[in-house]
Amino acid sequence: MRPWFLADLTYADVRSRPPVEVAVLPFGATEPHNLHLPYGTDTLEVEAIAHHACAAACERGARVLLLPALPYGTETNQMRFPFAMNLNPSTLARVVADLVASLAQHGVRKCVLLNGHGGNDLKWVLRELFGSTPVHLFLCNWYKVAADRYSELFEDPGDHAGEMETSMGLAHFPDLVRLEQADEGAMAATRFEAVNRGWVEITRPWHLLTTNSGAGDPRPATAAKGLALTDLVVERLAGFLVALSASPVDDSFPYGPANRGGAEGEAR
Repeated sequence: MRPWFLADLTYADVRSRPPVEVAVLPFGATEPHNLHLPYGTDTLEVEAIAHHACAAACERGARVLLLPALPYGTETNQMRFPFAMNLNPSTLARVVADLVASLAQHGVRKCVLLNGHGGNDLKWVLRELFGSTPVHLFLCNWYKVAADRYSELFEDPGDHAGEMETSMGLAHFPDLVRLEQADEGAMAATRFEAVNRGWVEITRPWHLLTTNSGAGDPRPATAAKGLALTDLVVERLAGFLVALSASPVDDSFPYGPANRGGAEGEAR
């Protein structure tokens, strides 16, 4: 039994535990990842990060409760691939709002939305809910937590099912990775230089951008790289959870010096 994970707990466990300071709600997706990673990759990755980070935070005294991950996300631009399972952004926002309302009903005042899918645009949901709920929301895209260290770990992390994600798969669910089946993850350029340089944005139609849904070469991936990235992300995320758990919700939250002894660890 993992005492930080709601799905493992009984009602007796929940009634006897101290009040929850921070709820962690992970978001994944169901979509193809090149020819070699499972459809559940985003969910499996965010679950692995969430469990390691919550376990580490609890060991340091944080009152953190990990909720079950949502295995569906926004896939509007991947729907030409079979069994990409879509929740429209407005639907996903409604799901978030309902779950946050449940947390508010149960007395939780701090919640981290831990996202594992690049298609889940959740920042606007925080703006939408601001002022309408007593729950303070924090959005963390786990793959950005240690992005400053990617150049040390990877030849090219890739965008989708590339070296980074494949390394995470080899580290956490190697029995589901078939690296020998992967293609090179080549990506097509648009006809507009402004889009290719990134100062004009589009929603990328994945069936035109890629050959088999992969974006980035997965072949240099190793389990060791995935474990090294996991260690970095978990250290930073657990430190944040400890600090967030220790911080009282007062009139200046989340600003100001108020703290009950928690502090985020120094980023390595």
